Amino acid sequence: MRKASSYTTRTGYHMTDPDSQPHNCDAFVSPRSTGLRLSEHAQTSSPGSVFLTFLRLGLTGFGGPAILHHIRETVVQRKNWLTADDFKAGLALCQALPGVTGMQVSAYVGLKRAGFLGAVAAYVGFGLPAFVTMLALSALYKYGHDIGTVQSLLVGLQAIVVVIVLNAAISFGRTSVTRWWQIGIVAGSAVVLIFRINPIFVLLGAAVVGVVLPATGRPSGQQMGAAVTRRKYHVRPLIFLLVAAAIIMTCLLLLARDLFSLALTMLRIDLFTFGGGLGSLPLMQHEFVEVHHWVDANVFLDGIALGQVTPGPIVVTATFVGFLLAGFVGAVVATLAIFFPSFVILIAVESHLDRVRKSRLFDRAVHGMLLAFVGLLLAMTVRFGVAVPWAWGPIALAAAAFVALRLKVDVLWVVLAGAAAALLLVH
Repeated sequence: MRKASSYTTRTGYHMTDPDSQPHNCDAFVSPRSTGLRLSEHAQTSSPGSVFLTFLRLGLTGFGGPAILHHIRETVVQRKNWLTADDFKAGLALCQALPGVTGMQVSAYVGLKRAGFLGAVAAYVGFGLPAFVTMLALSALYKYGHDIGTVQSLLVGLQAIVVVIVLNAAISFGRTSVTRWWQIGIVAGSAVVLIFRINPIFVLLGAAVVGVVLPATGRPSGQQMGAAVTRRKYHVRPLIFLLVAAAIIMTCLLLLARDLFSLALTMLRIDLFTFGGGLGSLPLMQHEFVEVHHWVDANVFLDGIALGQVTPGPIVVTATFVGFLLAGFVGAVVATLAIFFPSFVILIAVESHLDRVRKSRLFDRAVHGMLLAFVGLLLAMTVRFGVAVPWAWGPIALAAAAFVALRLKVDVLWVVLAGAAAALLLVH
């Protein structure tokens, strides 16, 4: 689940998975890099060079937490664009904000290196390969999923997706649940989702519980990296983004109500996606399957499966749904909307990094929502499991996939091996 969560957690929420949950960012620091001085990184780069750098990183954006290591290696060690402390602080900030960590870290590096245009260039460059790949897979799915061989393949992949969600819930729970009473938040979240309560209300309630009950998060200021020096404010770019978004949404409302509904739904999902890309799945399932009935549970499972074999975050499943609903235009609208709010929030908050780092209430609220996501993922496991047409073939695939994931085999290889096995086992 790494796009899993990730950046979505392809492998689920592990302690070693930077997109799944808060981590000790010291794991990214090498003795040699920590000695770099800020003056060595003072010069800037062009947005074009930032775009090309992150386009290359996006093309190889497989491997879950490995991609964050590759980003750090590129921008800190090879190109000397940031100090290790700057990268560490930015990573911690991105993990605390809604959105996909890999995308957010890319934008953070671009912002630090080339200003607002650099952030846009990095964001687009890193996400473009995932969009193009999913667009191609969506077209193949739309016009070829009725073929018998393709159906067998998809049934096998659906079984693997169920296991991926279950593995994410287990791994995320092991690292998020630190006190016995927190199990109540997990169980309560799972139960209310079964009764089809909007997950957003569940998350807001869990955030309140996280604030009022005994400390649920890490102690304030820990694991958040060293303070970063003088920061710029980006008021004009933010105003431009918000005005442009308002104009586009108004045009969609007046001219294409279906696309407006699609965009509004994606915006709402991104605003409440904490804990990495996998955190978006309960929200997507609720909106796509239960509220709007854009796709059924099996088609949604197919979209998640396709998302696992693309580079980049699992939230690119939004591209898949947008394409099925409105073709290329729908795919573009869905993709832009699913990434827009978190990008704006990063640009707005980055200049206040030190204040966010020291906010104990913010930390507790986020951790409360992460606990709720454990319950939501467990409930999704049950729902997805009911939707799969189980037989001996899918059961065997699911069991093998679960063992492989618990042994920390990368989810990409699990999905690829499962796809090959599905063609042989599933009839």
